[in-house]
Amino acid sequence: MTRDIIIATKNDKKLHELRRYLKGVKATAHSLKDLGKTPRIVENGDTFKKNAIKKAVATSKFADGLALADDSGLAVDMLGGEPGVKSARFAGPHKSNHDNNVKLLRLLEGAPLKKRTARFICAVAIADKGKVVKVIEEVCKGLIAFSIRGRHGFGYDSVFLMPKYNKTFGELGLKAKDRMSHRSKALKKARAFLRKYLSGRSAAG
Repeated sequence: MTRDIIIATKNDKKLHELRRYLKGVKATAHSLKDLGKTPRIVENGDTFKKNAIKKAVATSKFADGLALADDSGLAVDMLGGEPGVKSARFAGPHKSNHDNNVKLLRLLEGAPLKKRTARFICAVAIADKGKVVKVIEEVCKGLIAFSIRGRHGFGYDSVFLMPKYNKTFGELGLKAKDRMSHRSKALKKARAFLRKYLSGRSAAG
């Protein structure tokens, strides 16, 4: 039997990406848009894990079923871990990805490459009928480039440099990012968990 799973997002791009990773799982993925009017979830946690758990639990309770939520962002060591959970609104609540990148580069201006260490973090939480059943967190380490490079991806991809290739995620493109990124690692583990979890639930009747 195929179950429904609600992806706690109204972002079509994110839904498409998550659906791609959930291929092979015996569940039909829907977004919050499919539920109609949903409760407003304030992402006020001080960690990615807390925000992911909050979204997954609230969505799961509302839908009375299975829900998956993720929260991700960038942590820069020279900035004490910022932008962190404020990654999407680093330059302000209504600013663009480009604005966030420009602010980040300005704050790191003059810093040598070896001091520009950073990591992408992704937390994924899965809840069933209001109870957390799995939390996963993965990281991808890299450096912050000296300028915006590449047009692939979104967010901070065009300034996140992978030293092994001397290219940003924005230059490397989707296939390379899928092999290395924080999101791909976390979602692959989520997919493996869901396969076992749904198989077990099905066997239990």
